[in-house]
Amino acid sequence: MAELPDKRSNRLLLVEDDPHVAASLVRGLREEGFAVAAAACLAEADRQLARETPALIILDLNLPDGDGRTWLRQVRQNGYRMPVIIATARATLFDRVAGLEDGADDYVVKPFAFAELLARVRTRLRSAVQQLETDVMRVADLEIDRVNRWVRRAGQILPLTACEFDVLVLLAKWRGQPVSRDLLADEVWKINRRVTPLDKVINVHISHLREKIERPGAARLIRTVRGVGFMLGGDDP
Repeated sequence: MAELPDKRSNRLLLVEDDPHVAASLVRGLREEGFAVAAAACLAEADRQLARETPALIILDLNLPDGDGRTWLRQVRQNGYRMPVIIATARATLFDRVAGLEDGADDYVVKPFAFAELLARVRTRLRSAVQQLETDVMRVADLEIDRVNRWVRRAGQILPLTACEFDVLVLLAKWRGQPVSRDLLADEVWKINRRVTPLDKVINVHISHLREKIERPGAARLIRTVRGVGFMLGGDDP
């Protein structure tokens, strides 16, 4: 999974082959406090993206080494989720719809006023921050990033297996409420009719989670609710 930009980031990537348009946009955006990297072709955009993940991309479509829509589809397939604003001379309804379906978050047609583009950039960045806050679940000092699939407690990254992570996410979704073994079997192992041997598998995963998550002297997070299942957070049952 590709890295998500930090929610406080002001880094933008501008993919624009017209040197005059690019220079004007870079100057205006930098005056507004953004750090802007510019790419005049898709190959350079790939290099910039590999070097540092931007908070947002402004993308032209007619580029010397390919079509921006094709590049955008690849970017999304590679797991990048930052907002992308297409800024292009293509003005038909088909182009707008196709651009959005290929993964763009917004679409602005040239020529456009800089103030309009700036407003769209700020709006998309605010939405991205809100989405990031939703993607990171917090229970006490435990943080769970559902997108990048990492967990940390008190700032320390915890090495969970994929299945342990899925169990923890389900418990976090129902934090403060008991989660039954039936629900764990259904949601994590995709088994609708639970069988006795799976109880042992669930117990082993819960035990491993406790070993990795619980800390001496810290609040106990994973609790057993006798006769029901397990609970993350909440008061002692």
